[in-house]
Amino acid sequence: MSMPARSGGGVAFFGGSFDPPHQGHLAVARAAQLALDLDSVLFAPVGVQPLKPFGSRAAFVDRLAMTELAIQDQPNFSISLIDAPAEGRAHYYTIDTLLLLRGQMSPDSSLYCLMGADSFRNLRSWHRGAEVPFVAPLIVVARPGQPLEDMTPSLPSGLSINLYCRETCSAGGVELRSFTIRNESGTCAPFFLLPGLHIDISATEIRHRQATAADRRAAQGLLPLSVREYIESHGLYR
Repeated sequence: MSMPARSGGGVAFFGGSFDPPHQGHLAVARAAQLALDLDSVLFAPVGVQPLKPFGSRAAFVDRLAMTELAIQDQPNFSISLIDAPAEGRAHYYTIDTLLLLRGQMSPDSSLYCLMGADSFRNLRSWHRGAEVPFVAPLIVVARPGQPLEDMTPSLPSGLSINLYCRETCSAGGVELRSFTIRNESGTCAPFFLLPGLHIDISATEIRHRQATAADRRAAQGLLPLSVREYIESHGLYR
C-alpha cells in the first residue's frame, strides 16, 4: 500500500529490484531510520529497473511477496506499490516516483531518498538525476572508510557537494554526517552520509548461490528466514 499523507513525518523512499530482499537491505533501512529518526522507510519494489534492460530474475509478484515477508516484523518499515507494474507505464524513473510521493504528503512532511553507495555511483546515469536531491534529500550508505571525495565524481553534471561536514553525530549507534549539495543555480539541499556500515551482500551472489544445495546453505545468513523459505517453496533462482 502507498504511504498515506501525514503531518510532520520523516519518510525515506527506498526503491529497488529486491531480487531478493536480503539482510543488507534491512540493515541499510534500519541505520537510516535510526540516524534520522524517520517515521517510516518505504520499500518500493520496482516493476522494471531502467538501468537493468534484461529485467529482474524473479517476477514482480514474487519480489513484492518476499519484501513484505522481509519487513513484516519491522514497525517502521512499510511497503509502497508506487512503482508496481501498471498498464501503459513503460518507464519507472525515480524522479517521477519522488514527485508523485511528494504530492501525496503534507507540505510539512520530510521526504528522503535512501540508497547504497553502488546506486549513488549510477546517479549520473539516472533520468533527470540532477533534480533528485532537490526533490528528496539523499541518504547514502557508504562503505566503511570510503571518503566522500571518491564518490563525488558520480554526481550528475552541474552538482557539487560541500566537502566540509556541517554536522557529525551518532544517533541510535549509527554515525551520520551532514553535507550540502548545490546545483548551478545556487540552490542547496542537505546530503546525508552513513559511513560506518559494513555491508557486503550482493543480491546477484545470492541468486547464483541458489544453484546448489551447498551454496544455498552457505547463503542462509544473508537472507531473512521467511524470504529463504519463500525462495525454497517457490523454486526461485534455480
